[in-house]
Amino acid sequence: MRYLLYPLLAGLLAGCVSPTVHAPVGDLSQRPARNPDYHDVRQGDTLYSVAFLYGYEVEELAAWNGLSSPYTIYKGQRLRLKPPPVPRVVRSRPKPKPRLAKVHPSRPKPQLVTPSRPKTAAGRVATAPRPTAAPVPRPVPRPQPPANGPISWSWPVKGPLLQRFNASAEGKKGIDIGGKSGESVRAAAAGKVVYSGSGLAGYGRLIIIKHNKEFLSAYAYNRKLLATEGQWVTKDQVIAQMGSSGTDRVQLHFEIRRQGRPVDPLRYLPGHQ
Repeated sequence: MRYLLYPLLAGLLAGCVSPTVHAPVGDLSQRPARNPDYHDVRQGDTLYSVAFLYGYEVEELAAWNGLSSPYTIYKGQRLRLKPPPVPRVVRSRPKPKPRLAKVHPSRPKPQLVTPSRPKTAAGRVATAPRPTAAPVPRPVPRPQPPANGPISWSWPVKGPLLQRFNASAEGKKGIDIGGKSGESVRAAAAGKVVYSGSGLAGYGRLIIIKHNKEFLSAYAYNRKLLATEGQWVTKDQVIAQMGSSGTDRVQLHFEIRRQGRPVDPLRYLPGHQ
């Protein structure tokens, strides 16, 4: 009996131990677990910089706060960082409409009056000249970001890779590239500059470019910003000068965001340095 009980007890104990479950390794990093419910707009904030700070898409924040393009916000404004609660709908029974007696009033018959037209000397009816429509000027098409899909990326600077992407690290998530002070920083892809300033703590002088509805790129620690908000830039266009604002050495902090979340830039940039 003892020899039969030992294997049975060993099997029961093995069943009580839960197997080790490894978290899936993915490209997208997680948003901060404890984002606040609101953000009070400060001087220099834009909706893009606030969305970038908390890891959201700008369209999400706009929908939660009832904002429409061009997403203008003001100092002291409180922005919601979570979806508003869904209002509870109480359905009430419609009240019956009172029945009204049909009344058919007598309508006077309209009399058709044909206006007399002036006649020319030859007895023909004179007609007014038709006005000529003024030519409508065609709007000048402005450059648009590419549609969702593959983007042709390039390195913003050429230099040694100082820090790789770490999805589990707190704070800024991207790569750090070394270089010389004043070296040209170039747009990694074509798009529109949606932020150019120094309002985000820890990023120094920062530029954010929106490439399409899916991708953003960010360029931090610059010495001087050359591109301005609202400007359309082409791939490899110079947008800033490398520096050390917000850090202790000359370098470029570069991020790519997909749907608001940081991703590993090395998976999109051509080759490895």
